[in-house]
Amino acid sequence: MDDVKTYLQVNQADANLSFGISRMEDIHEKRKGQPDAPHRHDFYTILIIKEGDGTHQIDFNSYQITANQVYFIGPGQVHQLNEKKKSIGYSLVFAEQFLTLNNISSHFIADINLFHGFEDTPPLLLDAVSISQLEAYAEQIHTQYVSDKPFKFEAIGALLKLLLITAHRHCTLHRLDTQTMASGGTLLRNFKKMIDEEHLRWHHTTSYAEALNISPDHLNRVVKSLTGKTAKEHLQSRITLAAKHLLFFTGLSTKEIAYKLGFSEPSNFSAFFKKCTGLSPKTFRKKV
Repeated sequence: MDDVKTYLQVNQADANLSFGISRMEDIHEKRKGQPDAPHRHDFYTILIIKEGDGTHQIDFNSYQITANQVYFIGPGQVHQLNEKKKSIGYSLVFAEQFLTLNNISSHFIADINLFHGFEDTPPLLLDAVSISQLEAYAEQIHTQYVSDKPFKFEAIGALLKLLLITAHRHCTLHRLDTQTMASGGTLLRNFKKMIDEEHLRWHHTTSYAEALNISPDHLNRVVKSLTGKTAKEHLQSRITLAAKHLLFFTGLSTKEIAYKLGFSEPSNFSAFFKKCTGLSPKTFRKKV
């Protein structure tokens, strides 16, 4: 059993709300400066940090919190914010339902390439002018959110899309150009979705290529051109992350984890994990 805390609703008091926004300083005050336990959300999270200091753990990667950062955390990612001082900025959360209600397609979210799911999730680093742009959108969203104006959530949906487009344009991470996206974007989306669904059963990229009705070489060529990583590296990242979650958040033995992840022998799992992380499963469990 995975013991990590999971938030299923954007608003714990009202299941009908699929969007929320808070000032980060208010969250800090509410928690009296104490970090939340490592947790995951069943929705999207954006943290706009104008000022801050500390660390942000996302899926076992640690990032230094500094000024002028934006974090994009996708559904299912485990994270924990440890602030040395009160952060200044905004936290925005929204579910798939909110995107649907505002005619924002899942393809748009995939194509802006900001929410990386099981991949590394470094913050977007901006200059003072650029962070002010995003902060201005967030301030407008917050003003709408606390108001009683008609169609306020429609206005928030429009502003959120503008915020995401602006962040995408500032993005210094691997970005997909229009021509490349037109030719391979759908394939990449389908491949990554399939990895999420099948990584416990299929450990070889040939299985995914066969399911997608393409050759393994074509799959690898398209995925690498779009992301800079091979199809095999994406698959290994997903399996490794699942293994880390089970090693850290459960008391399952290495043997039980191996079988749960679809390995025929525990020794195969141990060899795979050490090859991908440089540590044996037992050593990883002791270190974290």
